[in-house]
Amino acid sequence: MLGSLEVSSLGLGVQNMSRTYQTIIPHRPEMIDIIRTAFDRGVTFYDAAEAYGPHEVERILGEGVAPFRDEVVIASKFGWNIDLETGERRPGLNSRPEHIQKAVEGMLKRLRTDRIDLLYQHRVDPAVPIEEVAGAVKDLMDQGKVLHWGLSEMGLDTLRRAHAALPVTAVQNEYSMLWRGPEEAVIPLCEELGIGFVPWSPLGVGFLTGAIDEKTRFAEGDIRKIETRFAPENLPHNMALVQLIKSWAERKNSSPARIALAWLLAREPWIVPIPGTTQMSHMLGNIGAVDVTFSDSEFQELNAALADITIKGERLPPAVLAFSGVEALPQER
Repeated sequence: MLGSLEVSSLGLGVQNMSRTYQTIIPHRPEMIDIIRTAFDRGVTFYDAAEAYGPHEVERILGEGVAPFRDEVVIASKFGWNIDLETGERRPGLNSRPEHIQKAVEGMLKRLRTDRIDLLYQHRVDPAVPIEEVAGAVKDLMDQGKVLHWGLSEMGLDTLRRAHAALPVTAVQNEYSMLWRGPEEAVIPLCEELGIGFVPWSPLGVGFLTGAIDEKTRFAEGDIRKIETRFAPENLPHNMALVQLIKSWAERKNSSPARIALAWLLAREPWIVPIPGTTQMSHMLGNIGAVDVTFSDSEFQELNAALADITIKGERLPPAVLAFSGVEALPQER
């Protein structure tokens, strides 16, 4: 449960279905097949944004869920400064109320729906008080075009003010075994306020699956190339985390990806990861995480081992991190 919103234990992030981290353009029919097969296997929570593509991912998702639209929960996001007609990405943010209204109208068309089940502010716009943003979303709720709302990568004060103005259903932040910053304050505040928590990048942009090793180098255009946690000087050190996860995968007769996701699922029933993929085998593997369980003693043991591992490097490039208001645990803890 995300607040009062019921979703599947695992969601599906569709961000890369128009372009992968490696800058490959996936085959659209294959992406539609993944979306529909996920539904057949019990996934009812799909996460998109106008910024993904921009716009194209919403079109893919809209086509994918069309046969069963009323049986799933669609989440999307506004907030980046994107031209509403062309989809051109412009510098900065835009959460002006009139822009939100028009942005949602575009989402509804691309998603082939009459309402957004969960609408997030993708990043907090410092030029627009959060109360004004809440007011714009409330107007959309009154029109039946939005059912629930949430925030992504916001600060604590912003979340409190937003929730006071219009009850927030969910918060979306990066969170995984690789980056545990939200544990310091964001997750406790969500628990206090009864807000659900949706971890994006729950597999550490592929790192926690074991697909990356100390010799991995990334192509131009792949954001991981400019994340210092994956820099050549830091990767060998950070592989200790992967080795830990692999040892638990062997112990549980499972896979590293499933262990990483099961760890999130074991934390709270209101924490709902949204692993993304463009490969059918990965999607099918990820949803198997719901079958991996830890005893109390195992969970304590795993957490103790995690606490002994230091991750070197920042989670995002400075230019991207500047848009995040999340208070974080130190990277080297």
